Amino acid sequence: MEKRNKFSGSFGFVLAAAGSAVGLGNIWRFPALAARNGGGLFLIVYLVLALTFGFTLLITEVAIGRKTNQSSLTAYGKLNKKFGWLGIISAIVPFLILPYYCIVGGWVLKYAVAFIMGQGSKAADTQYFLDFLGDPVWTILFDFIFLAATCFIVFRGVNKGIESLSKILMPILLVLVIGIAIFSLTIKNKETGVTGLEGFKYYVVPNVDGYTFGDYFRVVMDAMTQLFYSISVAMGIMVTYGSYYKKDDNLVKSVNHIEIFDTIVAFLAGVMIIPAVYVFMGKEGMTGGAGLVFIVIPKVFDSMGAVGQFVGVLFFLMVLFAALTSSISVLEAVVSGMIDKFGMERKKAVISEGLIAMVIGVIICLGYYSKSIFYMEVDLPNGQKGQQLLDVVDYLANNIFMPVVAIGTCILIGWIAKPKTVIDEATINGERFGRKLLYKAMITVVAPILLTLILLVSLGIIKLKA
Repeated sequence: MEKRNKFSGSFGFVLAAAGSAVGLGNIWRFPALAARNGGGLFLIVYLVLALTFGFTLLITEVAIGRKTNQSSLTAYGKLNKKFGWLGIISAIVPFLILPYYCIVGGWVLKYAVAFIMGQGSKAADTQYFLDFLGDPVWTILFDFIFLAATCFIVFRGVNKGIESLSKILMPILLVLVIGIAIFSLTIKNKETGVTGLEGFKYYVVPNVDGYTFGDYFRVVMDAMTQLFYSISVAMGIMVTYGSYYKKDDNLVKSVNHIEIFDTIVAFLAGVMIIPAVYVFMGKEGMTGGAGLVFIVIPKVFDSMGAVGQFVGVLFFLMVLFAALTSSISVLEAVVSGMIDKFGMERKKAVISEGLIAMVIGVIICLGYYSKSIFYMEVDLPNGQKGQQLLDVVDYLANNIFMPVVAIGTCILIGWIAKPKTVIDEATINGERFGRKLLYKAMITVVAPILLTLILLVSLGIIKLKA
């Protein structure tokens, strides 16, 4: 078995972990959820949950990885042999996510190329995206390119690949996010007179007129679900990255930095998107998911005129960087598991998983092609109607397996191995664990209850008000 690499220091770890956390969910889900959930109210709830719920899950997984020096596939079993099953489920999650994440990364690459080639107005047509999805040749081609880039970086290893790329892309990504956010605040619709600052007010000022208990419950559930997906927990990534984290580095401080970075980018994503959409399309233009990034935002850029073409290039490059830093962490979680469990060389593990992801990716791409045997329109238990194969795989990974992994982790650390396992690992060099009492309460009682609520909503047992 090859010698386990380590991040060169806290800075490299934080950037790599933040790169994993900052992904498409921050960009196409957070702004839409904030817009539909009372603006500033959602932001406050999200921040509170980040400091409590998010901190608990994040530091637990990083500590498990560093303590066991293993990826998630084998780490849980090393802590307690009866929880080896949890490692298997946690390894299934990134295995399922990688193929379709690279497909979506291919979509982002397609739009980045379109704007770079000056085809922003063409890309603003709704039919442009639909035609692209319905053409398996092009979707598969861009999927392969994005997957190949992901494999190449992971192939280079922890230091030369993941850490080196994160140190380059994450500062650039942050500069682009800040720059586009500032620009978004300065725009004005010449026809209506609506300004970006009015859109910013719509984003940050709480609007709870007529809210019922059910509405407040939905806000909390949406914020919690978004945070749960955003910080990259329950998919083996943070356990794996934790196993590359040196014993003499300050774990608590690094986790705090990851939280801060992820929350800032999520907030700024809203500043980038909500004012711009509000100015040109009104609050009715806010939507979530792929529709926001690939249909609504290109229309907004087209409405800006010539400057929109340039901003569109920067925006899609930023989204591309976010998607790439996330996809390499997903692949690394799988590859690290193959190395730890089966003693494979990194080269063979990357090639093997890359080929598997390629095959699954082709099948999922064909799922959008109406003449393919893989084409489907499925209604999911969580209320989503007419979903394709990609959405079904995403639902299984994100809405079923991830909550199960997180609940299992809370049971293992909260009740079997005890919170002291994580606290001792986090303070191994005498560091201060400032939220110790909060952590114990969260990992043993509060987090398992909240995660169970997420699972019940995903299964359609609890239905949120639209």
